[in-house]
Amino acid sequence: MDGKVLILNQDYTALTICNAEKAFILMYLNKAELVVDSATRVLRTVNHVFAMPSIIRLARYVHIPYKGVVLSRQNIFKRDNNMCQYCGSKNDLTLDHVQPRSRGGKSSWINLLTACKPCNSRKGDSTPEEANMPMLKAPFKPSFIMFLREFSGKVEPEWETFLGKKNKKETEFL
Repeated sequence: MDGKVLILNQDYTALTICNAEKAFILMYLNKAELVVDSATRVLRTVNHVFAMPSIIRLARYVHIPYKGVVLSRQNIFKRDNNMCQYCGSKNDLTLDHVQPRSRGGKSSWINLLTACKPCNSRKGDSTPEEANMPMLKAPFKPSFIMFLREFSGKVEPEWETFLGKKNKKETEFL
């Protein structure tokens, strides 16, 4: 069973994306209900044919105290499309602090970006302006919904109701 399924909380807010097998098990155990099934795919057993879920909703509300995107190396790379934000290279990538740590720069969404090792070395302990290295795109903190929509692979058209469409700022960045 391959395919991705959008999981909604009981109040129809997007929680996460899982595989079809996990979604089917949640439905089978009555922990979730089918909201939208796949128009083109089904799940088959020896004796039954079931609708392939595309969107499911949990039967009970799950309280998530912090619903944000975790700051991590992999998530910075995803946000920056695995591309150096100075030259556009996709090889030999690392993280760069826009405001160097030695000058008080913090590790945050708006101060970290993806850079190739040659650009990172060339920039050194300078700001991009001082090194005359303009950024292709300014770093930003992605929203949880944007991260689900943009960085989880293929998004089904029926998910747009719950995840929305790209806004102008996101389209310019991605």
